[in-house]
Amino acid sequence: MHTDLPGVRVFNAPPPTQGVASLAILKLFSLLDRPQAESFGYVHGLVEATKRAFLFRNQHVQDPGSMSENCQAFLDDENRLRALAAGIDSHQAMPWPHPAQAGDTTWMGAVDSSGVVVSMIQSLYFEFGSGVFLPDAGLFWQNRGASFQLAPEGDPDGWNTLAPGKKPFHTLNPAIARFADGRVMAYGTMGGEGQPQTQAALFTRYALYDTPLQQAVSAPRWLLGRTWGDDNTALKVENNLDPTIRHELSAAGHIVVEVEAFSDLMGHAGALVHHPDGMLEGAADPRSDGVVAAF
Repeated sequence: MHTDLPGVRVFNAPPPTQGVASLAILKLFSLLDRPQAESFGYVHGLVEATKRAFLFRNQHVQDPGSMSENCQAFLDDENRLRALAAGIDSHQAMPWPHPAQAGDTTWMGAVDSSGVVVSMIQSLYFEFGSGVFLPDAGLFWQNRGASFQLAPEGDPDGWNTLAPGKKPFHTLNPAIARFADGRVMAYGTMGGEGQPQTQAALFTRYALYDTPLQQAVSAPRWLLGRTWGDDNTALKVENNLDPTIRHELSAAGHIVVEVEAFSDLMGHAGALVHHPDGMLEGAADPRSDGVVAAF
């Protein structure tokens, strides 16, 4: 799947992943009046775009064979997206009581000597996946089937219900962007519900506001809803975010919970950019033990 922003096309994984939500956040944000960088309007706009994208995701994204909506068609429907963006109040938060899924994940990216760029994500879903070990391969089986729901009586076709041959909804969505000037960017993060939000923060900072790549990854972040190790649905913000922005978010109706700076609740992000002249940029998250390496 893909969506087009000014000067760049962004790609992400199709259903049953939440890739459509990551792309929709960026598209909806691009349809708002461009706020000043690192301002209340910037954070509020991305959070409110996240809510609209997650509502679509929660209603529609599951096994592709069971979906009533085509995600690429949704991303291509300019009128529908403009209507969703027009519903975003630039001064007031939309209430958000919606719970989220769980997960355990690692993202990585690579660029080879010929310029091939890879964005990859891996997850066992829970620390030891299914707990089933394959002795010949030395691997644990993953546990993504745990995210299925058992169908309520009389409703076998409900969202993400367990059935033979179906794929479960999951949160994994590695991203790649191709810029009109020839740059190719691979980026992503772990963090379940936080993945699209962290992607939106680091990508918009770098691509729309020309923030240096490492600064875009390291800058203060926020998280709407739960992520791994936390069940709170409030808007969590790192306490090194500008206190004026934190105050304005609260005044706008966001239920703000402060967490420590560089909290790993905010995901372990990373990014690589391959420039047309062959130069490579890389950034790793100070919230994790990730690293950028060249060899």
